[in-house]
Amino acid sequence: MQKDLSNYRKSYEKSALTEDSIKENPIEQFQKWFYEVEATDGLDEPNAMTISTIGLDGFPKNRVVLMKKYTYEGFIFYTNYNSEKGKAIKKNPVTSLSFFWPNMERQVIIKGTAEKIPENLSDGYFESRPVGSQLGALISDQSEVVESRDILERKLYAAEREHEGKEIPRPPHWGGYLVRPVSIEFWQGRPNRLHDRIRYTLQEDFDWKIERLQP
Repeated sequence: MQKDLSNYRKSYEKSALTEDSIKENPIEQFQKWFYEVEATDGLDEPNAMTISTIGLDGFPKNRVVLMKKYTYEGFIFYTNYNSEKGKAIKKNPVTSLSFFWPNMERQVIIKGTAEKIPENLSDGYFESRPVGSQLGALISDQSEVVESRDILERKLYAAEREHEGKEIPRPPHWGGYLVRPVSIEFWQGRPNRLHDRIRYTLQEDFDWKIERLQP
């Protein structure tokens, strides 16, 4: 089976990224773009990002997670620490994040290192989650093999009965990671495939070096 996709073509013409229009700090530039994407239609979850890790088997693996916060320190997401990605981060904290916003013809690619956030911050976010999401985090052995969905449904039903009317504590194996960036690249689609690529690289004095990359 094969399908020829060579005729899938698009001209990128919605915007430009120039040195005289960017912020000096990449987090401020990210915020500017994020606000612009939020203000447009056609994208349900602008905070959806792909995270790449090096697995215990030596292979890179990508998956989509939801960014829940960004600060000058970096980008925060939540997961099961015992999951495949959690085990990968524990062994090798070097990660890559990427955002793709097709409605604005933009990408952001982040290289950095991941670290657990303080427990009280994970507690606070867990308490804000819907009860169903709390119970899902409690009963799921994320990334482990399960024989059927019915097993998960029965575990969830039992947890609902056990915790009915009670506060659900955050499982110790579930919490947040902060990815501290060392490089952030902003990609803006342009006509004739001459896309704009501006890269910020963290220096030893904690200033950011700004460079234009060829498409």
